[in-house]
Amino acid sequence: MSDRLAVLPQYLLPKQALTALAGRIASARGGRMTTWLIEWFVRRYGVNMDEAANADVASYASFNDFFTRPLKDGARPLAKADLICPVDGAISQFGRIEGQQIFQAKGHHYSSTALLAGDAALAEQFGNGSFATLYLSPRDYHRIHMPCDGVLRRMIYVPGDLFSVNPKTAAAVPGLFARNERVVCVFESAGGPWVLVLVGATIVGSMATVWHGVVNAPRSGQVREWRYENQSVQLQQGREMGRFLLGSTVVLLFPKNPLQFNPAWSPGGTIRLGEVMANGLTLNRTL
Repeated sequence: MSDRLAVLPQYLLPKQALTALAGRIASARGGRMTTWLIEWFVRRYGVNMDEAANADVASYASFNDFFTRPLKDGARPLAKADLICPVDGAISQFGRIEGQQIFQAKGHHYSSTALLAGDAALAEQFGNGSFATLYLSPRDYHRIHMPCDGVLRRMIYVPGDLFSVNPKTAAAVPGLFARNERVVCVFESAGGPWVLVLVGATIVGSMATVWHGVVNAPRSGQVREWRYENQSVQLQQGREMGRFLLGSTVVLLFPKNPLQFNPAWSPGGTIRLGEVMANGLTLNRTL
């Protein structure tokens, strides 16, 4: 079956209703039923609980508490690099932005302007720059950390579809990451601006940041923006910046620069938080 046919049911499913239901189930404090769900999930997806700060699945009051569990101290040492990998997961795509076109999958590109809620002036800052699209599967650690130092300037919530973001869907749905619900975080460092986008998906109950909390509740259907020029939200490389309540994808944009990605990286490859992502971009001196 072709990828296009395989994802056809996603166009027909009531994705918003399914996501709302999943969110209610995940946040419920269901006692033994919650523990049973967590135990099933751990078996089904092969979750490594030995890395968790709390390995006792029965101690989590809700599925969300389990899903956003912290890791043990030292479980993800940070490499010495200009950019470290911000998540556990798999590489969807990475490389150069061609003008304002970002590669999604064979036969599919989307524009940085579309990704950034139609903000052409913001997108222009990343023309011919670099991008990385990183997929978090259900089994992965779902907190997102800073790839480099940054001062938060803006956050934009963009309503949208809730397609799955797995590789098969990315290969079949045009402009997937620019049409799904997302949260755009715009940072500034001494070397210039950079962007981290949290992309929502089917049954992703919510997306949260450490400075705001849950961003996409309630789902109003309207673009919302917060500006932080008069606030001091500074995060150092390796610090947690946000989390997904159920899995999804992050997209990172960097300005034109002699950025050299980790030579061991390739699409589909497994990645871990803290490993080298790239060098050549001096962004680790906050303003």
